[in-house]
Amino acid sequence: MNNYYKILCSLLLSASLVGCGGGSTVADADNDQVITLGDSIFDLSNEIQQNLEAYAGQTFRKYTKSGAELNGGLIQSVYSQYAEAKSDNANIEIVVMDGAGNDILIPVLTLFDPYNCKVDWWEFGKLSSSCKNLINDLYVEAVTLLNRMDADGVDNVIFLGYYHTKDMLVNNLSALKQAVDYGDSKLAQACSYSTANCQFIDPRGVINNSDIKSDGIHPTTSGSRKLADLIWPKLQPLL
Repeated sequence: MNNYYKILCSLLLSASLVGCGGGSTVADADNDQVITLGDSIFDLSNEIQQNLEAYAGQTFRKYTKSGAELNGGLIQSVYSQYAEAKSDNANIEIVVMDGAGNDILIPVLTLFDPYNCKVDWWEFGKLSSSCKNLINDLYVEAVTLLNRMDADGVDNVIFLGYYHTKDMLVNNLSALKQAVDYGDSKLAQACSYSTANCQFIDPRGVINNSDIKSDGIHPTTSGSRKLADLIWPKLQPLL
């Protein structure tokens, strides 16, 4: 029974950390040819999208979901978000997105890190082969999705990478630094090696601990502003 409660508490904690709630889907906007896809980095506060829309002076279609994994999972995945967006209106010219963070984070928080994506001090900064294999599989999933977007006639994709998480009271999330570094390198490669016209944004040098909420994961208002400011110079010339 004690194990049951430990697992239940872990699941509840994870739900609060990866982000429950967030904004609603927006299937019709001022500019229906621009869509956003992704997880709670975008969706929990919705501030990245709000900033981008304020800069642009127009709204965009929104399909982001807090807790979303790249493909699969309990929450509508990025793959499924894209399918819904196509179903609503297949005339998509620009995709602004992130994805794959929860595929690493959720197992860390709910299943006690089965892929060993945390690097503890005794591992001397070496990321496990099992975590690398997980990320390599996510690379394949990302390339497949980007190629599909290109085949569907999407003109441009802006892919936001991930910043380093910070420690919280009950979890040393800073131990995911090497996983984030390896993950961003593979997502950047996915952008480069897919057939899509894809621009990758690396936020690691911009987001610091003061830009991350106390949950160790999500951007504060200042963090969301910084992320929007990284995206906007890529997005503005395309509008």
